[in-house]
Amino acid sequence: MTLIVRDANDSDMAAVHAIYSHHVGHGFGTFDEVPPPLSAYERKWREVVDAGLAWLVAVEASEVVGFAYASVFRPRTGYRYTVEDSVYVRDDRRGRRVGSALLTPLIGRCEAAGARQVVAVIGDSRNAGSIALHAKAGFVHSGTMRAVGFKLGRWVDIVMMQKALNGGDTTVPPPPGAWRLP
Repeated sequence: MTLIVRDANDSDMAAVHAIYSHHVGHGFGTFDEVPPPLSAYERKWREVVDAGLAWLVAVEASEVVGFAYASVFRPRTGYRYTVEDSVYVRDDRRGRRVGSALLTPLIGRCEAAGARQVVAVIGDSRNAGSIALHAKAGFVHSGTMRAVGFKLGRWVDIVMMQKALNGGDTTVPPPPGAWRLP
């Protein structure tokens, strides 16, 4: 089947919420332990889009099978050139390159927005799929925080990876007011 990646819209949020809710209950890609209500997820989508960042969905046969978005890494202004990516794939589509199909254009959108770093905060050092996805996209390992989360009855690590964009730290960023990130 043909996979289409496009900007998410409000009619995608129920499917996006269902994918996320599955990961909440069955995985470590998020440290949420209870799925947020759909309205909270719709609000999160609007905040990302209103900030000028990308939220993409992968659609196959008219069904959303994955999503990815970039969000502000930290709210303080000193972090204004850094974004964090999030990628979630419907469980029955894992291992079918949906994550790559989402992450590649997401990185391009982050670069176009002026980001200098994209950070991946990967839940669970055993998450070989997400670690490999990010490594394939050019992210490098930048650290592991051991046992910082507790979910589904066990301690869970966070693997930090990052990818430099637009020259990364090799050049001075544009003056205040000239950047495009929020």
